[in-house]
Amino acid sequence: MYEFAVTPAVTQLRRPGVIITEVMPGGLADELELRPADRIIKVNGRSVRDYLDFRFQTAGETELTFRVKKPNGETLDIEFDREEGEDFGINFEQIVPRQCANECLFCFCKGNPADARPSLFVRDEDIRLSFLYGNYTTLSSITDDEMKRIVEQRLSPQYVSVHATDLKTRAYLLGVSEDRADISGKLKTLLDNDIELHAQVVLCPEINDGQILEKTLRDLAAHYPKVVSTAVVPVALTRYNTDERLTRVTPEFCRGTIREVDKLQREFRKTLGVTFAFLGDEIYLKAGMDVPSRRHYGNYPQIEDGVGMVRSFLNGFEKLMKAGTDTRQRAEAVTIAKQFFVDVRTHPEARRPAEIDRPASSKYPRKRSQPLHGTILTGEMFAPILHQQIEVYNHLTGSELHVLAVPNTYFGGDVAVAGLLTGQDYLKIVDRIKGDFVIIPKHTIKSDEPILLDGMTLEELCSKFPVPVLDLDTAGLVKFLAENRSPDEN
Repeated sequence: MYEFAVTPAVTQLRRPGVIITEVMPGGLADELELRPADRIIKVNGRSVRDYLDFRFQTAGETELTFRVKKPNGETLDIEFDREEGEDFGINFEQIVPRQCANECLFCFCKGNPADARPSLFVRDEDIRLSFLYGNYTTLSSITDDEMKRIVEQRLSPQYVSVHATDLKTRAYLLGVSEDRADISGKLKTLLDNDIELHAQVVLCPEINDGQILEKTLRDLAAHYPKVVSTAVVPVALTRYNTDERLTRVTPEFCRGTIREVDKLQREFRKTLGVTFAFLGDEIYLKAGMDVPSRRHYGNYPQIEDGVGMVRSFLNGFEKLMKAGTDTRQRAEAVTIAKQFFVDVRTHPEARRPAEIDRPASSKYPRKRSQPLHGTILTGEMFAPILHQQIEVYNHLTGSELHVLAVPNTYFGGDVAVAGLLTGQDYLKIVDRIKGDFVIIPKHTIKSDEPILLDGMTLEELCSKFPVPVLDLDTAGLVKFLAENRSPDEN
C-alpha cells in the first residue's frame, strides 16, 4: 500500500527510542518542552522502539515518566500527569520496515528493471506494517519476540501470505527450508490468542493450484472466523522474470480456476455464511468473465489486494449515474459512491503520507456549463470496463471523454494493471490525447512524493503533455465526474 524508507531494519544499527517529527503548538508535548528531533527512549522505565511501542505503553496511563534524549546528547527524565485520554499533540518518525529473508520464487522485486526506483526493491516482512497498513508477511522469519509483541500489543488483524498449506509446496515457493516454511505453530499461537488473520495465496500455475489450492482454502476456512478471509491473486510476471519454473497465467487457466473455486465459495457460503475465499479481479478480467455481485464481496475485506475493486467501481459509478441534476443530489451521489472505495485495511492509527503538492499544470479550471472533453488513461486490463461506463456518462451528459488503454512497456510481460504504469508508458501515447485535459491513475505516483515508478517526476510528466494532467483514484474520478456535470443536464 504505502512505500517506506529503503534502509533494511534487520541490518541497520538503530539508536534506541523513537524520534519526534512534529509538536503541536499548545499541546501537552509543547507544554513539556518536547521538540522535533527529540528522541523518547523510555516510557515509565520501559524501552520504546517505535511509535507503536509509545502508543501501547502510554495507553490508559495518567502518571508518566519520559526518558528523552536531546539532539545535543543530553538525557533527561520528564515526570508529569495527564488527563485520561488527553492527546499528546505529537507525531513521530515513520517506521523503518523490517526486511524479508525469503527468496520467493515469484517475488515481484525480481521482475523489476535494474534502473527501477530503489524503493521498489524493498521486500518488507514486518508485523507492524501488517497491522497498520495491511502489508502481507509470510511469518517464516518472524521471531519469538515479534510473535509475543503481536499478542501483547494486540496487533490485530495480521495479513499473512500463506500461498500453500502443503509444506513442501510452501517451502518451494518461498525458497526456504521446510522447517523455516512451517508456520503452523505460529498460526496456532495467533489464533489461540484471538488475533484475526487475513490470508493470501499468490497463485502460480502448476505449483500451488488445483488440489493444493483446494487443500489450502479448506485448511484456512476450518479456522473461520479467526481467519477472516483469503485472497487468491494470480502471479504477475514481467519481461524480467526469466525463471523457467514459473508459468504465465492464461485465460484458460483463469477460467478453470474460477470453476474450481466457485464450488468452494458456494460451499463456504452454506457452511460459514460468507464467501471466505475471494479471487482477484484480474482472474475474472483475464478469463473474460463478469466480476461477481456486490453481495459476493461482503465488506470487501481484501479490496486493497485487488479483490472487488472493479465491482466497487461499477457500483459507485451506477450510483453516480442515478443522481439527479441539482447540486445536493450530486453531492449525495458522491458520498454514496465513495462508500464503495473505503480502505478497510489501513488501521486508524496508521500514519498516512502527507498530501503532496501538485504541479500547476495538474489543475484544471473549467466552467460548469461546458461538457467535459478530455482523455482518461488507464491500464489495458481495466480499460474495457472503464470505457463502457464512460460511454454511459457521455450519453447522459453530452460530454466527450475518451478512455485510452496504456500498454505497460516498462515492466512488460503480463503486467496490464493501471497502478504499475510509468512516466515512460504515458509519454508513448501523448500524441493520442484528445480534449483539453488528461487523467492518470493516482496510484502510479508515489504516495508521499510526486514521482512515478520509473523515477520520472510528476512535474516532468506534466511538462511533456500539451494539456493539464489530473491524477485521480477511482473515488476521485467519480467525484470529478459528479462535480463537473452541467447544471442543465437531464
